[in-house]
Amino acid sequence: MQKSIPACFSPSLFQDVCDEDAMASVSVGMSGLSDEILLCILRHVPVCDLLLNVARVCPKLYTLCHDKTLLTRVRLSEEYVANDLSVRQIVKQISNHVQSLNLSGCYWLSGSTMEHLVRCRAVTHLDLTGCRLTSSLAFDVAPGFNSAQLSSEAVDALSRLSELRQTLLTPSYGVVPCCAQLRRLALQFDIPDVTREGVGVCCQLMVGQSSVPHYQQLEEFSARLAPGEVNQTLLLLYLAVFSVHVPERLRVFLVSIPGPNPAHWPAATSLAQSLHQHGNLEALQLPRSWLDSLSLERALQGSSPKHLSFSRCPALWSQVFRSLLEGGVKDATKLLSLNLSGISHAPFPECTGIRGGEDQLVAGTMSRLAAGCPNLRHLNLMHTHYHHENTPGLGGEAHLGASLGKLRYLRSLTLPACALSDGVNTHQISANTTSPSALLLGLKKAPRVGLQNYKPDSEASSPRDSTMGLAQLLAGCPFLDILEVIGPGFISALPRLEPCTRACVEPRGMCAWARGVGDAHLAALEALPGLRHLTLAGLPGVLKGTGLLQLAKRCRDLQVLSLANLGSLKTMSYTPALLDTLKHCTQLQELRLEQPYLNANAPFFEALSCCARLQRLCLISRSGTFDPFATETFMERCRSVVMCHMFMGGTLVACRTLQKALLDRSVSERSALSVVIYPLQHEDLPLVIRDIPLTLLDQITLFQSHVAQAPHLPPH
Repeated sequence: MQKSIPACFSPSLFQDVCDEDAMASVSVGMSGLSDEILLCILRHVPVCDLLLNVARVCPKLYTLCHDKTLLTRVRLSEEYVANDLSVRQIVKQISNHVQSLNLSGCYWLSGSTMEHLVRCRAVTHLDLTGCRLTSSLAFDVAPGFNSAQLSSEAVDALSRLSELRQTLLTPSYGVVPCCAQLRRLALQFDIPDVTREGVGVCCQLMVGQSSVPHYQQLEEFSARLAPGEVNQTLLLLYLAVFSVHVPERLRVFLVSIPGPNPAHWPAATSLAQSLHQHGNLEALQLPRSWLDSLSLERALQGSSPKHLSFSRCPALWSQVFRSLLEGGVKDATKLLSLNLSGISHAPFPECTGIRGGEDQLVAGTMSRLAAGCPNLRHLNLMHTHYHHENTPGLGGEAHLGASLGKLRYLRSLTLPACALSDGVNTHQISANTTSPSALLLGLKKAPRVGLQNYKPDSEASSPRDSTMGLAQLLAGCPFLDILEVIGPGFISALPRLEPCTRACVEPRGMCAWARGVGDAHLAALEALPGLRHLTLAGLPGVLKGTGLLQLAKRCRDLQVLSLANLGSLKTMSYTPALLDTLKHCTQLQELRLEQPYLNANAPFFEALSCCARLQRLCLISRSGTFDPFATETFMERCRSVVMCHMFMGGTLVACRTLQKALLDRSVSERSALSVVIYPLQHEDLPLVIRDIPLTLLDQITLFQSHVAQAPHLPPH
């Protein structure tokens, strides 16, 4: 029966609707799209699939996949499915087009595969940190390296390089003297003071390694050191040229030295003067012993910096804010990242939990900072303090969260735990401000940093509005996707490149305001549905973990989750909530979990199996236990895992047995798989950690802020 046309529709309108339906029913295939649209789509395809799979579909896609716009910049650092054969095939196809090639962290590729990179004669940006390389093309400088053994092809390629990232495992200049056209140099010093045999390492350059580096064209210099005197001595040798002449084009100078007493560099003053004369400073990070207030003022004057880091530099506190807020810099609105970690740090009183106001963050100062630097993307306030009392008599003082909420474009933020609290109960203050008699101070037992059994007050005693300051912060920063909250006195059981100095860190739970941060504050983080990276460490006020579960239900895009020392250290009371949390983290790619008493049993790995996209896992527990069968079952289920590091309790035999079983089962299918199972309390643990690929160690087995270290150089 023919359907009648409603009176409200004219015949012409009805015909137009029918034509639109007919067009909608016609499917448009890939071949019908223009080349421009297809190229936009292919830019999002990993290079392995692009050249080895998509290019084989048809002649048109083969031509498009080999378009030079797709092959000029190639990144293989996260292509875990790429093996030696596939990488050699890719290098052969891109050799005439690639100008920027990044294979950083490809630890599973053989040295012979790396030798094929000499085919890429147009490369000016090459990143091979963490790769296995032979002497014919060496950028990771290992013991036995000799620059005289470099092939002529390698020397010719090095002479044209404009950017170099080099990791030093032995005292050497590496290939830096061969790179006369360097504009960007990034160094990683990871030389132990003592060898495996217990022999001390002497920082004396061997024959063939003592050529002076060329820095005439240098624009960006970055150096990151692991602990040790040898690393500091070698760094000063690299910087010896700066005492004679500072490159005129230098605009980025980033040096990160761990420990409380970095070696002094006499040429720091001339560096600051040179940066002032040219006025082109973009990024600066120096150890605290290298600059004084006057030199810092000169370095910043007349420039428009984008990245500044003053980690653990309390003497520069006032000068930093004068330069940024009182016209010391040319244009403070250009500032994108600012690291103030520990900049207000002062010695902590031994017998009181109340800090003086002179070394605390001030909300008013942060408001001025937000007004003067409105385009900040990254801010690090770790190892600082902020104490706010929501009580009458403060004249309506704004919370720090309200001040930071004015940074509308903030993307990553690191905060001390006490900055989240609106106040502390009266009985908590009185309990922590009571100073014992001087006669009893000598009998006072020194607190055990990171190992105390602190029993926090019940959450019912916290004020209901204790999260108002946090709510103001979250409401004002809608683009925040990386958040780190670090409690006072937190020290990871695996410090590596940035070990905390115990003498400079207050005992866990000493700050009464930080102890008040609990599940209610974690639940408030659900206001950030776009949160991708969350770090929580040293929070004794987290009891049941219900707030963690609540935020996981809303933050569906969470990709990186790092939890350490939450709640009591004697029992892991938030285990049920953690298991439920993992079941909701469907997009999780990296998990780092550190707790003294962690039971990695069958229920734990069953919940973790819900994270189908998980790639990296690191468990750290000094007194923890693990179920070998459950671990093997988990690795069979989650085929995307390429790193499984477990530093737990147990015997060395049990750990080695599990490690061998996991490798035997999966390494043939996953060439990038890295498995380390080791007892945390074993005496050889530092040597084991040194053998772990550095790139993986940086990403997971360290608790560090994204902006605590020197800001990464922008891609070019």
